[in-house]
Amino acid sequence: MLFKDYLAKLPIFRPPAMAGPRPANLARMSANENPIGPSPKAVAAMHEVLNNVNRYSDPGSWPLRHTLAAHFGVQAENVICTNGSDELIFMLCFGFLREGDEAVMADGSFISYQMRTAGVGGQPIKVPLRNYVHDLDAMADAITGQTRLVFLCNPNNPTGTPVGADALATFLDRVPEDTLIVADEAYIEFMDDADAPNLIAEVAKGRRNLIVTRTFAKIYGLAGLRLGYAFAHPDVIAYLDRARTVFNVNMLAQVAGPAALKDTEHVARVRAHAAHWRARYTEELRALGLEPIPSATNFMAVNVGDDVAVAQGLMERGIAVNPIGGWGVPGHIRISFGTDEENERFFGALREVLQRTPVSA
Repeated sequence: MLFKDYLAKLPIFRPPAMAGPRPANLARMSANENPIGPSPKAVAAMHEVLNNVNRYSDPGSWPLRHTLAAHFGVQAENVICTNGSDELIFMLCFGFLREGDEAVMADGSFISYQMRTAGVGGQPIKVPLRNYVHDLDAMADAITGQTRLVFLCNPNNPTGTPVGADALATFLDRVPEDTLIVADEAYIEFMDDADAPNLIAEVAKGRRNLIVTRTFAKIYGLAGLRLGYAFAHPDVIAYLDRARTVFNVNMLAQVAGPAALKDTEHVARVRAHAAHWRARYTEELRALGLEPIPSATNFMAVNVGDDVAVAQGLMERGIAVNPIGGWGVPGHIRISFGTDEENERFFGALREVLQRTPVSA
C-alpha cells in the first residue's frame, strides 16, 4: 500500500488517553460545548423535517446561505456552508496549499490548522503567542513568497484571548494580496468588548484576501449537527465550492441553523451564562493560587504545572477537561464552562487534585 509520507507520519493530536474506565455522570468540560443546549426553536424545526430524511438535503445549502446573507448584510454569493468549521479548514488547505506551501499560524492556537496543513503536504509556520495573544507583527513578518494561508483564531482557542479591531486592521494591511487570511471567529459571539472587529464588513466591501469562518457549534449549541459557515469574496466562495463535496450539510442542520440564528433570547441566555462563569472562574482559580488567562469566550485556560496529571486527576473525579500542552501552551488545562452544577463540582475536584499534584513554581 502506497501511503503519502507526510500524511502517514502525521501525529494524531488528541488529549492523552486517560487511564481506567470513564466515570458515570461524566461532566464534559473539554470541548467548549454549549451546556445550556440547543435553541428550542431549532429543535422544533428539526422535528418538522424528520419524516423527510429519506431525501437528500439541498446540495449547496442555498436557502441557508440566503438566510445567513440577509442576517449579516452580505450577498448569498459571499457565503458558504460546511459540515462543521473543520471541514472548511480542510477545504482551504486542500484548495490553496500545494506540497511545500506555507501556512502561518500561532503556536498555541486551534490544533486543526497545523493538522490540516501538514495533511496536504503544506508547511505549518508556527509563531509563538505573545502574552497568550496572537503576535500579529511577528506573524506578518513570518509571511514569505511561499505563504498561501494565514490562520487567525479570534478569540483564540485554547487561550480565550481576543485581538482588537485596531490591531487587526493594521495586520490586514500588512498581508500581501495573494495570501488568504483565514479569520476563525468560532467564539466571536461571546465577546462583549466594544473593540471587537467587524471583519464581515471587510468582506462586504470587497476585500479579496479574507475569509471569515464561523460556526453554529458554540453559542448556538448545535455542535452535534456539524454546521459551519464562512464569508468571503464571491471568487473565493466559487473556488471553494469546487472543493466541497455535494450534500455536505445535512438536512437537519440546514433547517436548525436559521431557527437558531433567529432565537435571540436563547443566544442572550448563553452569552449571559458564559459571562457569569468567566467572572466566577477567575475568582475561584485565583483563590487556589492560580492565575487564569483572561478569556473572552465560554472557556478558560490556566497553568496547573502538569496539565496531563491534573486532567487525569479530574477525570478520576468525573470531570473531563482538555490538557493543552500539546497545542503549544505547556502546563495549561482548558476548562469549558459547564452547567452550574458541573462548574461547582469542578472547583471542588480541582482543589482535591491540586493537593495531590501541586503546581510547580
